Amino acid sequence: MKPLILVTGASGFVGWHVASLLVEKGYRVRAMVRPTSQLKELDVERVPGDLRDSASLEKAVVGCAGVFHVAADYRLWSKHPKDMYLSNVDGTRNLLEAARRNGVERVVYTSTVGCIGFKDGELADENSPVNVAAMTGHYKRSKFLAEMAALQFAQENFPVVIVNPTAPIGDHDSKPTPTGKTIVDFLRGDMPAYLDTGLNLVDVRNVAEGHLLAFEKGIIGERYILGCENLTLQQILERLGKQSNRRAPKVKIPYAVAYMAALASTGWAEVSGNPPRVPLEAVRMAKKKMWVSCDKAKRELGYLPTNVDAALKRAVDWFQGNGYC
Repeated sequence: MKPLILVTGASGFVGWHVASLLVEKGYRVRAMVRPTSQLKELDVERVPGDLRDSASLEKAVVGCAGVFHVAADYRLWSKHPKDMYLSNVDGTRNLLEAARRNGVERVVYTSTVGCIGFKDGELADENSPVNVAAMTGHYKRSKFLAEMAALQFAQENFPVVIVNPTAPIGDHDSKPTPTGKTIVDFLRGDMPAYLDTGLNLVDVRNVAEGHLLAFEKGIIGERYILGCENLTLQQILERLGKQSNRRAPKVKIPYAVAYMAALASTGWAEVSGNPPRVPLEAVRMAKKKMWVSCDKAKRELGYLPTNVDAALKRAVDWFQGNGYC
């Protein structure tokens, strides 16, 4: 019988797919979720927990041979940014300490491609120079600090491997993530224009496979980018148009116009307390094309991502089938 594995964030997009794949591969899975979270279509043991509650983390890791720490406070705007650091940074440290105390044999920490160093005109990889000053906004900064905490545990000989997914797409993006929201906005007809920016898209199922490969083959203390195709936003919208039989926008918005719109939208959010329609953090991130190479994961893990068109189609069908648009 395969060992018991803890997955944090199993009610989220990537976490759901990681838990689903582990069940498919015969692992016994314990999912740590908040009491109000739902776990649809997953045959797993459910345990309530919160990254800010050390006692709940102790209970969650007991008896587990491995941990996939996927949970994160993923927002591009927050009225109370301190909460993001409490969950993403302190929470990661709390979980790793609990795992170490309880003899967990291996941890895969889910970081983000946003923690990779980017330079215009070049493909970034795991060795691209980067520091906390280069992190745009509280989400990326909190994830960078959490990644540094995970690396510190690895330097202290605790078996932690880090994965850096790019922009995952596919089914079961229930929140949705910022990338999923872009798809929903397109399907609703709420994207009359586009910015000159770029992302690396990846099928969320490939991201889950990359997590398992990192668990089985990853080198302690190493980072692995889990991505697939580098595309401009215009190319992404054109592919979405083909998958949904909708017309992609042809108008390109100047960056300065998008920035001013985001400034106004985010300013109003600070007053109203409601999330901005156009987060300033998202526009700032869009100034650079977040294009990467995932050759290291292919070479060291045997990671083999597939074309993203099928994932785009699954995303379109899932959002339309679940009342998002």
